[in-house]
Amino acid sequence: MNIVLTGSLGNIGKPLTETLVSNGHAVTVISSNAERQAEIERLGAKAAIGTLQDVDFLAETFKGADMVYLMETMEAAGNMFDQSVDFISEITKIGENYKAAVERAGIKQLIHLSSIGAHTNKGTGIIRFHHNVETILRQLPAGIAIKFIRPVSFYINLFSTIHQIKSRGALVSNYGGDVKEPWVSPKDIAAVIAEEVDRPFEGKTIRYVASDEVSPNEIAQVLGEAIGKPDLKWQVVPSQQLLNDWLSIGFNEQVARGFIELQESQGNGQLYEDYHQHKPSLGKVKLKDFAKDFAEAYERE
Repeated sequence: MNIVLTGSLGNIGKPLTETLVSNGHAVTVISSNAERQAEIERLGAKAAIGTLQDVDFLAETFKGADMVYLMETMEAAGNMFDQSVDFISEITKIGENYKAAVERAGIKQLIHLSSIGAHTNKGTGIIRFHHNVETILRQLPAGIAIKFIRPVSFYINLFSTIHQIKSRGALVSNYGGDVKEPWVSPKDIAAVIAEEVDRPFEGKTIRYVASDEVSPNEIAQVLGEAIGKPDLKWQVVPSQQLLNDWLSIGFNEQVARGFIELQESQGNGQLYEDYHQHKPSLGKVKLKDFAKDFAEAYERE
């Protein structure tokens, strides 16, 4: 199959590209960074250099593809310390660009990397753009089949806690406790997408992806043991205090407030309501596996 991938060679894109090429597919990888071209070609894929803001580029690149994989990231919209960026609006525009390009190119099969929380436009904070993009893509004609892939919280987001641990001696958030929540490895996401590529496309479907289910306190325990701090704790602070901390270091205010709301929805369980109604089989990469990578990153910083 002739497949076009957005997302360049990120944490999901690279293993996905490797798997699809290995499975015999002809793969084109879209990247905004020309320096990625050589690496993309070394993997056996074709590079298409351009931006997700350029509808003409997208439509031309999509043309002739049997299937297109769509994803959007905050990095595609701007720097999270840039106060002028409206991330939700900018990423929603990328969704509109995707829709226009898909229609112009005549694509009939799509896989869209969405997110947990995309089932609603309320209470999910900064990731509300995933709901917006899903809504836009659902407006495509009935003859276009779409598989919406909804991963849960990424393990790799926990790398951002390394500075907290070193400066404050704890993981700090506005929620915590012993209630288990799902986490996922990009490797398991890539494996699910590769699996869905080779399955029949029909209608518009949803599949959640998760690797493990652990509580905040379990995360602190497992990561603490991995870095030689067995007494490491997950510390809960008021939302306003956390917001003030993030704003003080220059975070875009929409991003800061959006993450606060998102984490509140994790704590009260609202984020996971639809997930629990459509729970997937868990993937291969468990928290203890990720903890090895976390320990290596902790030592490097």
